Amino acid sequence: MAVPAAVFAGIATSGASAGDSASLLAMAGSQPGARPAAAHLDRGEPLTGVARREVASLGATRVRAKRAAERAADRRAAARAAARAAAQAAAAATSAPSPSSQAPASPAPSPSGNPQKIAEAMLGSYGWSSSQFGCLVSLWNQESGWNVYASNPSGAYGIPQALPGSKMASAGPDWQSDAATQIRWGLGYIKSTYGSPCAAEAHEQADGWY
Repeated sequence: MAVPAAVFAGIATSGASAGDSASLLAMAGSQPGARPAAAHLDRGEPLTGVARREVASLGATRVRAKRAAERAADRRAAARAAARAAAQAAAAATSAPSPSSQAPASPAPSPSGNPQKIAEAMLGSYGWSSSQFGCLVSLWNQESGWNVYASNPSGAYGIPQALPGSKMASAGPDWQSDAATQIRWGLGYIKSTYGSPCAAEAHEQADGWY
């Protein structure tokens, strides 16, 4: 900061006290053209360096927040998969018959063709009217898109997304590729666990799994 020579001269010739001298110097600092100290120079850091540090810190904070959100999403997905597995295990462990034995005494029909047509033809065998079909379509659209080979990293497989897929072996040895076998297992599971496709679909909407 440059102090006008006239101020120094005034201090020297007037015998001003130390306090007066400080006041004059302060006044000199407020004169037009005086250069204020740059921010952060008291720490010996250029302003551009500080700005870069702040930008880097902000970027690191955003990266940490993004990673935390991704980990939380992974935990939620794992929790849903675990809940589904627990529900299916509980259904299998109850005294109720296994899904494969939920079919009536006479074997359920196994027509060939479109999986939805196969499922629609089987509804009556489980004691449901055609009014349940819309719920079933919606349920398995969300789960697998009615794809016989649909798989999930959790281990769920097939049209009904049995977890693990090998559970469907109780409905037939061709469970990996046959729509009728998968649907028969899936309808039996719905019957023993929820009572009807519409009840299962309601659970799916509320919890994201059935």
